[in-house]
Amino acid sequence: MIEKNEKMEKQQLPFINRELSWMDFNARVLEEAFEKENPVMERIRFLSITASNLDEFFMVRVAGVKEQVESGYNRADFSGLTPAKLLPQLNTKIYGFTERQYSCLHRSIVPALKKNGIMFVTPDQMSEKQTAFISDYFDKILFPVLTPLAVDRSRPFPFLANKSLNLAVRLKSKKSEESYFAVVQVPGILSRFLEVPSEEGRVFVLLEDVITYKLESLFEFNEIQASCPFRITRDSDLEIDEEADDLLSEIVKSIKRRKRGKPVRLELLQRCDKETKEFLIEMLEIHKSEIYEVPGPLDLTFLSKFANLSGCEHLCFKPIKPVYPPAAFWGYSDMFEAIRDKDRMVHHPYESFECVVDFVRQAAEDENVLAIKQTLYRVSGHSPIVAALIRAAENGKQVTVLVELKARFDEENNILWAKKLEKAGCHVIYGLAGLKTHCKILLVVRRDEDGIRRYLHMATGNYNDSTAKIYTDIGVFTCKEPFGRDASSLFNVLTGYSLPPDYNKFAVAPHGLREFFVRMIQKEIANAQAGLPCGITAKVNSLVDPEIIELLYQASQANVPIRLIVRGICCLVPGLPGVSENITVISIVGQLLEHSRIFKFENAGNPKIYMGSADWMPRNLDRRVELVFPIEDEDLKERAFGILETMWNDNINARMLRSDTTYEHIDRRGKAPHNSQVEFSIMAQKAVKALQVPDASQPYKPIRSTAE
Repeated sequence: MIEKNEKMEKQQLPFINRELSWMDFNARVLEEAFEKENPVMERIRFLSITASNLDEFFMVRVAGVKEQVESGYNRADFSGLTPAKLLPQLNTKIYGFTERQYSCLHRSIVPALKKNGIMFVTPDQMSEKQTAFISDYFDKILFPVLTPLAVDRSRPFPFLANKSLNLAVRLKSKKSEESYFAVVQVPGILSRFLEVPSEEGRVFVLLEDVITYKLESLFEFNEIQASCPFRITRDSDLEIDEEADDLLSEIVKSIKRRKRGKPVRLELLQRCDKETKEFLIEMLEIHKSEIYEVPGPLDLTFLSKFANLSGCEHLCFKPIKPVYPPAAFWGYSDMFEAIRDKDRMVHHPYESFECVVDFVRQAAEDENVLAIKQTLYRVSGHSPIVAALIRAAENGKQVTVLVELKARFDEENNILWAKKLEKAGCHVIYGLAGLKTHCKILLVVRRDEDGIRRYLHMATGNYNDSTAKIYTDIGVFTCKEPFGRDASSLFNVLTGYSLPPDYNKFAVAPHGLREFFVRMIQKEIANAQAGLPCGITAKVNSLVDPEIIELLYQASQANVPIRLIVRGICCLVPGLPGVSENITVISIVGQLLEHSRIFKFENAGNPKIYMGSADWMPRNLDRRVELVFPIEDEDLKERAFGILETMWNDNINARMLRSDTTYEHIDRRGKAPHNSQVEFSIMAQKAVKALQVPDASQPYKPIRSTAE
C-alpha cells in the first residue's frame, strides 16, 4: 500500500512526458530554420537536422511506444500518460511538426534561395539543353546503377533498407494489358541533387526526378501509369543478449536484425495515386496512422550536404575557428611539462581538440610512457586518436582500450576500430554486461625523473575529432595524485573484477553518482534552511530523472535559487507557485550543439563546480558507467563559473521554458545582445593573442603519427 501511495505522489508531480518534450526540442531546432536572421544555408542545415533527428526518434522512441501498445503494457509514466494515451498525442504532434517542416522549406527557404540565385527545378521546367544534360547523365551514370524490381506472382516485394528512398511504379503491359507494380531504389551512393547548366543562377534537380523523367528507359515493354517516391523507417532499437558467450558476435547479429526491423513510418508524396498507396500499405503491412503524406521532397536529410555547396560560403555562418594551441598550452613544447606545472582546461571547439589528439600522440612516441588506458564511446571514421593508440602499442606501450560496442548507431564503426586495435596488440575490452560505458577518460602512466606519475584527461564529450568541431565540450588535464589514483581504480573496475572503490575525487555511476547528486542538492536545501548562501546552476543535455526533479522541486520550495540550462528533453516544469517558482530553465540552440555537462553548487558561500559525462536521466545515473569530476584549481574554477554565467546571459540562442511547458525567446528589450557561442570564440582568440609576446618560448607544434 505504501508503494502504491508513493507511486501516486510521484505521478502527481508536475512532469512533462519525455517523448513530447523531445518533440518540443526538435521544434526549437526547426525555429532556427525559420529564423530569417540566420544565413539561408544555415537555415537549410537546421532543417536537415530536424529531419535526421526525427528519423532516429521514429527508429527508437516511437518504435518503442508502439511496441508497448501492441504488447498491452499499460503502466502510466510520471506524466500520467500510458503508451496508449501517449501515442495519439505523439502522432498529432509529429503530423503538425512535419507540416511545419515543409512549410519552412517551400514558403521560407525556397524563396530565400531563389533570391540568392539558387533554384530546384523539375524536368518539365527545364530548357531543351537542360533536359539533354540530365538524359546524358542518366544514360552514362544512373542507368548502369539502377535495378528495377518487378513485383508479381514469381517475384515477391523486395526487402527495402531502412531510410532508403525508392520509387513505386504502377505499370501496364503493352502486350497483355496486365497491370502490376515495380520498385526502383534511388541509389544512395550518388549525390541526391544534380546541378544542371544554367545561364542565370545555379539550377539543381533531384535524383528521383531524373529517374522519374527517364522511367520509360527502364520499362520499355510497359506503359507507365503512375509513379511515386516513398521511404520507410524501421524499428532499429537493438535487442542484445548480454549474457551471450561472445558479445561481439551477438552485436553483429543484432545489427543485421536491426536492418530488418518492422516498418514504423511510411513517407509518401501527397500526389501518390490511390492504387499505388494501397499497394504499398498491403506490401509493407503498415497501418494508415503510420503514413505521412508530404508535398516533397522526401528525406530532407540530404539538405545537410546541400548546405555545404561549394561557392555558397557567404550564405553560411562565419565559421568558428578553433585556436591552436589553446592558451592553456601556449609556451610549452612538452604537454607533460605543461600539465605538471598546472591543471589545464580546454573548451571545444573554441580551442582545438587537436591538443587532446597531440596528448595521445606524444604519449605514443614518448620513451618514458609505460601505459595508456582510455575509454572510447563514439569515434570518427578516420580517428587520429585510435591511430595514435595503435602507434603506442607498436612502440611497446601497454595499451588498454574500452570500446563501447553498444553505442547506438555507432556499433559497426566501433567494432571495426576494436578489431584494428586488437590486431595492433592493444588490450580491448568490449564494455560491461548490462551497462554502457559512457565516461570520457584517458590515463597515461609515465616514468618521470621523480618517479611514476599518472597524467589524466577527463572530458564531457567523446574522443571524436569530427564532432569536436561542432559540439561544445570541456576537457581537463591533470596529474594530481588523488585524481590519478581514482582513474586507476576506475579502469580496474572496467577491466577486471574490482569492486567500485571509495573514490577520492570522482563520482561514478552506476554506484555512487545518483547518491552524489542527491547529497549535493539536499545540502543546498539544508543551507537555505539555515540561512546560508545557497543555489544550484546546472547545464545538461536532458533532465528526465523523477528523483532529481522531485529534489529540485523540494529545493525550490526551500527557496534555493535554481538555474538550469537544458538543451533537449526537460521533464521538469518551472515557475509553478508553491512548487517550482524558484526554478528557471533555458535551452540554448545555436550554431554549435551544446554538449557539455556542468554542475555548480553554492555550498554555503564556498562554491563547488563539477563536470562530466552524465545527464540527469535514469539511464545515466543507474545503467551506465559515467564520470563526474570536480574542478579544484582556483583559476580553472573561476573560468568554469564564467562559462556558466556567459551561457546563462545568452539572449540570442536561448529560449526560456514557461510554466505552461512552452518555450519563448529571451526578452532582449533594453539589453545588449549576447551570443554565448560567439563570445566564447572571441575569448579564446583574445586569450591566445594576449600570450603571443616576442620573448615567449616556442609553443608546441602538432605531432603527426606515422600510423596515420
